[in-house]
Amino acid sequence: MVQPLLAFVLFVLVLALVIWQPRGLSIGWPAAVGGVLAVALGIVSVSQVGTVVGLVWDATLTFVALIVISLVLDAIGFFEWAALHMARLARGSGTRLFFYTLLLGALVAALFANDGAALILTPIVYEQVKALRLSPAAILAFVMAGGFIADATSLPLIVSNLVNIVSADYFRIGFASYALRMVPVDLVALLASLLVLYAFFRKDLPVRVATEDIKAPLAAVRDSRLFRASWGVLTFLLVGYFLTQELHLPVSAIAGSAAAFLLLMARRSPAVSVRKILRDAPWKIVVFSIGMYIVVFGLRNAGLTQFLADSLRAVSGHGRLLGILYTGGLAAGLSSVMNNMPTVMINALAIHGSGVQGSMRLSLALANVIGSDLGPKITPIGSLATLLWLHVLERRGVKIGWGYYFRVGITLTLPVLAVVLLALYGVTAV
Repeated sequence: MVQPLLAFVLFVLVLALVIWQPRGLSIGWPAAVGGVLAVALGIVSVSQVGTVVGLVWDATLTFVALIVISLVLDAIGFFEWAALHMARLARGSGTRLFFYTLLLGALVAALFANDGAALILTPIVYEQVKALRLSPAAILAFVMAGGFIADATSLPLIVSNLVNIVSADYFRIGFASYALRMVPVDLVALLASLLVLYAFFRKDLPVRVATEDIKAPLAAVRDSRLFRASWGVLTFLLVGYFLTQELHLPVSAIAGSAAAFLLLMARRSPAVSVRKILRDAPWKIVVFSIGMYIVVFGLRNAGLTQFLADSLRAVSGHGRLLGILYTGGLAAGLSSVMNNMPTVMINALAIHGSGVQGSMRLSLALANVIGSDLGPKITPIGSLATLLWLHVLERRGVKIGWGYYFRVGITLTLPVLAVVLLALYGVTAV
């Protein structure tokens, strides 16, 4: 009885420190200390630490590489160039500007992860709509919708969300196999999100915007040489990702190679500080992932994930549809109250412990991904990216209260989550 209690208390304390980050405490430190305590208290064995490292190293290094690529591209004006193109294509229509901005957000989330879309694209979109002299209500509509779309459409590729990478690595789902099932699901998520977001914010959108007053897209490019090279890097990334399954390569090998090439090219760039890029890279995520997974592994060792495993096995016995809806809903609910990273880890261990095999196991694993990707939008504490996103906006004078966020988040998330889980059932039933 003592060990399960210790494992649970340690998990709650670490999670609380990670979410609240007292006095600017980095998220890596609570997780690291928690991991050390889990071993010291005998909750997790030393040999199991090696197992945890083996589970998360590819995911975390891929994530770091993608953020490094995003930071370099942001420094040379790549994302601002893309945002300006969307504004030009809107041709003065506020509705078209809204939809084109969200489509850009979905594309950035797919290729550079939801964190890249939320943290890098949001400031650009904010400055752009502010320059267009939109009303405060319209500005809020654009930034809220942009934050939602970053997570809701971070499903299509393994690299689109750290949650996806962790789950795919744990269940050994290849890049192409994952994309084959989740790209169609993500298209449904995109369509459902666009409809729900427009229905919710349509009254706040301007009829006309003065897009003719904005600068030319090429004026945003700060290094034309590196800008041209970046297209080759993006092509290499896409092709390389799909070859990883055939060549049995870790995804981090492709992402890391692309990041290293961009950094080498950037050494001669007047627009990029390589030292600053490396300093701003999310190295703390490596420490966080390993430490947090060790703490979560302690819950499994103490038998605290067995309840979830038993419930997953029981519900799945009533068919694939119910299993998908239950797993996705469970992941979304847990993500909203205790963050999506520990949620996807706990549920992955529970799915493994449930004994479910074959196509049902894959369906539950993907439903867990969907719930962990969309569920965080219900509350501000659902993901670390959302907490950082709120901080970025507050520094620009846009303060979003937690009550307003929850009201908007739950209204938008629940219908999209239901439709996307049904889409997963349709894809996996074929």
